Amino acid sequence: MHDSSETSKSQSEGVELDPDQLSPGALRGLVEEYVTREGTDYGHSDWSLEEKVTQVFRQLERGEARIVFDLELESASIVAVSDRSD
Repeated sequence: MHDSSETSKSQSEGVELDPDQLSPGALRGLVEEYVTREGTDYGHSDWSLEEKVTQVFRQLERGEARIVFDLELESASIVAVSDRSD
């Protein structure tokens, strides 16, 4: 019984969205917000905004990152697949 309540809680907190569910402009804006976020680590290399955006689009295409819509906050975010722990 406890496991099912945890499952419904995680489902009520957020849902995964396919990038195709967003307009091209909304998707681009979400990716740009993600790559310009404080604390985003790109190592020692200096990457341009366009290079960072391209990297994230590739991660989304390869399934290495997902878009998650938080139902409570009514906002979307990008998460690395390895960052999502259930």
